[in-house]
Formats: sequence, structure tokens, C-alpha cells
Amino acid sequence: MEFFQSFENPEFWVGLLKIIWINILLSGDNAVVIALAARGLPPEQQRKAILFGSGAAVVLRIGLTIIAAWLMALQGLQVIGGLLLLWIGAQLLANEEESDSDAKEQANLSSAVRTILIADVVMSLDNVIGVAAAAKGDQLLLIIGLAISIPLVVFGSSMMIKLMERYPSIITFGAALIGWVGGETIASDVLLKEFVADNTWFHYACSAAGAGIVILWGRQMNAKAQTQEDPAA
Repeated sequence: MEFFQSFENPEFWVGLLKIIWINILLSGDNAVVIALAARGLPPEQQRKAILFGSGAAVVLRIGLTIIAAWLMALQGLQVIGGLLLLWIGAQLLANEEESDSDAKEQANLSSAVRTILIADVVMSLDNVIGVAAAAKGDQLLLIIGLAISIPLVVFGSSMMIKLMERYPSIITFGAALIGWVGGETIASDVLLKEFVADNTWFHYACSAAGAGIVILWGRQMNAKAQTQEDPAA
């Protein structure tokens, strides 16, 4: 009975709309990561990677939201997560700058899904507080709201893959976005809270530095790989 009573409560629907809206706003960077990770796969595996990655990411986000307050209090967690995002962004950019045939040979479904999950967990660290606040402890509301976000991420990822195939320059932009979020995540850590509060410029500087590092790192990794393949070059 309590299950059905929840649907009769106006606050439930208000909270649901809040969670859906928050996820619409937050789905952009997730869609970019999924598209970059799945782009090198054959079409059939692309769909599987998008579905598995999006579904598992939402389940993980539900778990993160439940323990959000505890996670956000851990010093250094977001610094580690941000550095991990920089590495993921550089790896994705380096892979995408290879030829399409090489990318398709190296890419596989499990590695794509693994990349999607790791990136989504890190990207969700500073976002789950908003979702948790909107849910107000209602686990049913939380699960329904996040589950509805799956088709949004799937649609966004599919669109991004098509755009990347048509406009390859978007790949560099997408990798830079991951780097920006990585730098932003580092600047949001509890360890740096007081420093950032006194120096607001640091937050933006760290984000911009993250984007720059990913682009330079990814291209350097690609150049190194090409040198190893062709020592005479």
C-alpha cells in the first residue's frame, strides 16, 4: 500500500521532476564519454556498449547517491578521481587519433563498458549530492528518477557517435570536456575547499588546465605509439 501511496503524494512528483531535470543537465558529459568509448566498436557492439554502460552507470549512481554524504567527506577522493578522468580522456583521444581500422581492431566491448563505468562513477561524485537532496531519502523516488535517465543517456550517446563520425573535430572537444570535468573534480575536493573559497579563480584554472593536459597528453601518447610502429619516421 505504501508503494501506491507514494504516487498519490504531490511531493513525490515534484521530486521526480527535479531528479529527471538534474539528470538531463548532467547527461551531457556522460554521453560524450560513452560515445568516445564506443565509437571504435562495430555497430552491433556499439549498441550493446551504450545500453550496458548506461544501465550499469545508473545503478552505480543510485549506490553513490545513497552514500553521497560519506563519499564527499573523504579527503583526496576527488583528486584521485579527477586524475583518473584526465588519464581516461587522454587514452580516448589517443585511440581516436589512430586510423578507424586500427581502432576497431583494438576496441572491444568489455573495455568500452569498463571505461564508461569508471568515468561515470568519477563524474558522478560531485553531482550525487543534488540528486540525493531532491530525493529526500525516498529510495523509490531515487530509483525511478535515475532509471528514467537511461534513455536520455542512450539517445545522447547515439547522437554523439553519429556527430563524431561526421565531424571528427568533435572528438578533440569531447576529450577536452572530460579533462575540464577532471580538473573541476580535483578543485572540488575537500582538501582544497578553503583554498578555492579564498581563490575562486583556481577552480576555473584547474578546469582549463585539465582540458589542456588531456589534449597534450593524448596527442603525445599517439605520437609515441606511431614512433614505435615506424622507428624510421
